[in-house]
Amino acid sequence: MSPSTRIVVIGGGIVAASVAYHLARQGVQVVTVEADLPGPATSAGAGIICPWTEPGDDADSYYRLSADGARYYPQLLAMLADDGQPETSYARVGTLCVAADERPLAAIAATLRARLRWRPEIGEVELVGAGEPQRRFPPLSPGLAGIWISGGARIDGRSIRDSLLRAATARGASRIVGTAVLDHRGGGVTGVRVTGVRVTGGTGGTGVLGAGERISADAVVVAAGAWTAQVCAEIGWQLPIGPQRGQILHVELPGAATESWPVILPPDDPYLLGFPAGRVVLGATREDNAGFEYRVTVGGVGAMLAAAAGIAPGLSEATLVETRVGFRPVTKDGRPLIGRLADGVFVAAGNGPEGLTAGPWTGAAAAALVLGERPPADLAPFDPARFR
Repeated sequence: MSPSTRIVVIGGGIVAASVAYHLARQGVQVVTVEADLPGPATSAGAGIICPWTEPGDDADSYYRLSADGARYYPQLLAMLADDGQPETSYARVGTLCVAADERPLAAIAATLRARLRWRPEIGEVELVGAGEPQRRFPPLSPGLAGIWISGGARIDGRSIRDSLLRAATARGASRIVGTAVLDHRGGGVTGVRVTGVRVTGGTGGTGVLGAGERISADAVVVAAGAWTAQVCAEIGWQLPIGPQRGQILHVELPGAATESWPVILPPDDPYLLGFPAGRVVLGATREDNAGFEYRVTVGGVGAMLAAAAGIAPGLSEATLVETRVGFRPVTKDGRPLIGRLADGVFVAAGNGPEGLTAGPWTGAAAAALVLGERPPADLAPFDPARFR
């Protein structure tokens, strides 16, 4: 595609930001249209990057996608640094899988070590006895043993998304806050109609768009997260993707050096991870029948607090400072949608709970498809045509 090519990206989460960034790096004109809706998953996600403890192997498409996403982060961070965006909040703090019974931990450790041949980014894998996890993450119960995985990392979803969008804007991308409707003409999508405000970027400056104003495009990428089905329904595609509500808690331990604490993965939720300034994140609920109800529930918060106090009694005196609600985009078969829908329109959505792990890689793969390039891996298992 030539520098005069224009691509519209619908969405404001990490996948949309990654698509926009990778397209802008190729020198094409990019316009993002971000709906101002409550509950985007990127803004609420914990940011755990440690997919290697999950079931499956490289023959399993979903596991491979998440593992490729974790592997891609160092390359992406170097690219962003070159584009003047070195602050992404990414930190390789390591991960501890913890349990009171050491026997299941040995099996997990064996699986991780077997994967090291193909996934050296896992890093060091070490069984540690009772008391060692508490030394590394002080609020934990002293009776917990664990598996240390040095390659585990964490990231703030808002921070990495904003870094991607700033870098895309610096390369000429334009951003619009508003609602986009696919403009379907002559058997294909030729642009979008939007209402909103151009907030920054490109050569268009800042201004207000009129109701239903049309933006022509050579291609449109729908990366609208849990709202992707609504956008694509405009052209007759009934995609089985929708929201899974997650409630996630942020607590504060004043004075604690939480920025270096590892990610904690117990056998069951809640997971725990530290961020700077004494902040600890714990979560999250997985509610499949809540729809787009953006609210915090007593049952959701209460269950997480009770479970967290059981494995990390040291958090009992922490201050509850925030509860975030996000709608994870999940599909009927659990695999994301990455591919061409029809002439002029592509989709990239549905990473579910692995959104912050797989999102940047998904965006890079979708950008390659749009540009007619060979994607970095086989995307056939994620082709939306499987639901046609």
